[in-house]
Amino acid sequence: MSTFLLEIVTPDHLAYSGEVERLTVRGVEGDLGILPGHIPMVTPLQVAPLVIKTGNKTSKIAVNGGFVEVRKDKVVVLAESAEAAEEIDLQRAQAAKERAERRLANADKQDEIDYRRAEMALQKAINRINVYSSNK
Repeated sequence: MSTFLLEIVTPDHLAYSGEVERLTVRGVEGDLGILPGHIPMVTPLQVAPLVIKTGNKTSKIAVNGGFVEVRKDKVVVLAESAEAAEEIDLQRAQAAKERAERRLANADKQDEIDYRRAEMALQKAINRINVYSSNK
């Protein structure tokens, strides 16, 4: 089966680089499957797992926003952060989820900025927990 080069880049490091057969991402308009020969495009990403298929192996990476750029010869994901399941500290992710839930429960809905930040923190924590759990 044919492949394409996938690079996942964060502000800190190159999180992934390798040949893959298929990539699934969640863009702002829904899930997007990318195969070799996909038309060039750029779309923003939601906080969601990125699913990579290579041979018999499927792996997930927790991506917290960013963009995917599909080029003729490769796909580049520019992400705010990206963590493979084995890199995720489950206790830290669960603590972040609990903090965000407490902030949302006690939030003053008038303070929209704090409320939105708490919602994003909760989405990111849940994404990390789901990716970690899917690897077990």
